[in-house]
Amino acid sequence: MADIGIDLGTATVLVYDSVKGLLIKEPSVVAVDASTGEVLKVGEEAFKMIGRTPDRIRALYPLKDGVISDFDQTEQMLRHFLKKASESTLSKPRVCICVPSGITGVESRACVNAAVSAGARKVYLIEEPVAAAIGAGIDITQPDGHMVVDIGGGTADIAVISLSGVVESASIKIAGDQLNEAVVKYMRRKHNLLVGERTAEEMKKQIGCVFPKDEEETMDVKGRCLLTGLPKVVTVSSMEMMDAFEEPVERIMEAVHQVLERTPPELVADISSNGIVMTGGGSLIRGFDKLVTARTGIHTTVADDAISCVVLGTGKSLDSLNAMQDGTMNLSRRKQMT
Repeated sequence: MADIGIDLGTATVLVYDSVKGLLIKEPSVVAVDASTGEVLKVGEEAFKMIGRTPDRIRALYPLKDGVISDFDQTEQMLRHFLKKASESTLSKPRVCICVPSGITGVESRACVNAAVSAGARKVYLIEEPVAAAIGAGIDITQPDGHMVVDIGGGTADIAVISLSGVVESASIKIAGDQLNEAVVKYMRRKHNLLVGERTAEEMKKQIGCVFPKDEEETMDVKGRCLLTGLPKVVTVSSMEMMDAFEEPVERIMEAVHQVLERTPPELVADISSNGIVMTGGGSLIRGFDKLVTARTGIHTTVADDAISCVVLGTGKSLDSLNAMQDGTMNLSRRKQMT
């Protein structure tokens, strides 16, 4: 019976099978009937409905800031993905779920309950930065300090890891979603243009940058003019995106700085030679690694498969589930809950 690893992200859900590898990578969106609460579509199909639904249908993200905000919808979504991942098996799988490093006991219990209700036999939790480090190919079992900056959809998790545990960490609710919100606010303030969440996401991916580039890129953005109420097209440059991102990016940089300040000097020396590794979708914004390098003086790189790092790390840690159960390998305060 295959074990399953899940990166239950605010923006994307990734599911990893211990035998088949990465199986599912879909937006964490659920479309529900507003009157009955019945789930109509999940994942990719529900994502296409965002901003385009009639009154009777609501397309929503059941997770906010890295934690469950709507328990029932999260459970339905998990059930859908677990069923999709283990179609041929009758028995219930063991599931390992990633959670933000600053998660509370109540929030982690909600995660476990949702997974059990969705059909998991046993549930294990692993902190996102630890999973990201494993997925990025870092050997976390050594007495050697490594720093991981994981910028997801709802949270940015920064952690210093040594000897399979988190030494210092910070989890802030500033990440991809807040960067999108910053773009929407900027377009309204600067261009009197109202753009949707999906357009902001598209702008972030195409021309988003946080460090000055050699050549500027532009993009034509369609939206509704706030003055006339009519459709309007505006050309936006990558430099403007830098302005839009300034405040949330500054908050992330502050968190990185604070974690470094609290880290023991021996580990800071290790990090200085090992460098900082960035993972998560937010780290793919152009120039983020250069910005961290410039501000900390420590060489920073983006992991090869930044978006899938967390779920790959969860997948690799599935091999040690048996060890975790009897408490001999308690990776980063990982808990087994049934």
